[in-house]
Amino acid sequence: MIPIIDQSRKLVVGKRLLNAGLRKSQVFVFITFSVQSFEIREPQVQILSHIGPLTSLALLLAAPDPASIDRAAKQLIKEHPDLNVLINNAGIMQPDQAAGKIDDAVLLATVNTNLIGSIRMTSALIEHLRTKDGAVVAYTSSVLGFVPLAVTAVYSSTKAALHSYALSQRFMLRDTKVRVLEIAPPWVRTELMNSQEAEQAMPLDQFIAEAIGVLGTDANEIVVAAAKPLRDNVGPAEHAFVDAFNAHMLSLFGESQAVAGQ
Repeated sequence: MIPIIDQSRKLVVGKRLLNAGLRKSQVFVFITFSVQSFEIREPQVQILSHIGPLTSLALLLAAPDPASIDRAAKQLIKEHPDLNVLINNAGIMQPDQAAGKIDDAVLLATVNTNLIGSIRMTSALIEHLRTKDGAVVAYTSSVLGFVPLAVTAVYSSTKAALHSYALSQRFMLRDTKVRVLEIAPPWVRTELMNSQEAEQAMPLDQFIAEAIGVLGTDANEIVVAAAKPLRDNVGPAEHAFVDAFNAHMLSLFGESQAVAGQ
């Protein structure tokens, strides 16, 4: 099964969103992992833009293993000592079958990329970031971390775990220079799960515009209006809400299509 992901689009989205929303930053790095390890042998740093004092970089890694991440972190600090913003945006999303036997390759790839990679990357850079004014660690999670999509159970689980980790890290860094942000997009028209033309998905430009507005506030969670009903899903009614959400999604795609490729 081929991971459903388009890294180039993720880089474009991140560049547009964060160039606009974090203009006071000096250097930020936008993290992504290649899902085919043969594409990238060594860490690659690409300059996305250089406007005045703001430099945006993309770091591409073959895999989120500790050795690759440590090498990449040392390279970033050496070549860009003013680095003060880290955006963990690497992610893969694949359908799975929680009602049956999970493909172990899908499980490991998703957890390693979406969760472990982000934690390791932040860990490798956090001591450097703690010395920088205006430092930010940002995680791209998903509203599916609050309301899981049953046909992508592993993906949804990683986003829930990433949300939990961001909460803990924000508390632990509360008296430091580092601000911890979580960007939780709703369903957006991108290549992820082939959603480019999905009518019920949020247009990409609209998401970027609204997210930029939230980035300009003191909010630690970047949640646009379309995502709020799912973000606010807590309390004793959670199970009914999740069941209704998944029944609706199956009505859109059909159960046989939703589990295709298993």
